[in-house]
Amino acid sequence: MLRFDPFHDIDTVARQLLGETVGTARAPRFMPMDLFRAGDHYVLNADLPGVDPGSIDVSVDSGTLTLRAQRTVSSEEGVQWVASERFAGTYMRQLSLGDNVDADKINATYNNGVLSVTIPIAERAKPRRIEISGGSQPKTIEAQSGQSSK
Repeated sequence: MLRFDPFHDIDTVARQLLGETVGTARAPRFMPMDLFRAGDHYVLNADLPGVDPGSIDVSVDSGTLTLRAQRTVSSEEGVQWVASERFAGTYMRQLSLGDNVDADKINATYNNGVLSVTIPIAERAKPRRIEISGGSQPKTIEAQSGQSSK
């Protein structure tokens, strides 16, 4: 059975122009991720399928969070590659952290090809009550982030 693929020739030309040969490791393009706030912490989920958990490195230095991982593809000698689309090499992503996170309490887990990093918000950045002195009766006013009080 023959299948017609109108893009096969275009793919072949593009690979040749980019200096890529079938069956060779290609550099990863990016590490897709989601980042959201959930209560008093941020959660970062990064897709790293097929990555050896021992190769993952999460570090914080001078307010920069760095995620790094290595993915290797087994080198099969004497095989004729039909398709080689999986990336191999080092993945890296860096994010600038603001002053409002507690960098000492960041933790990470790796499960089912997803790296999850929990970034807690620092106590100093959380809403708090402020005592007001003066007058006959002390009053407490609650500070609210993102809202103005009247």
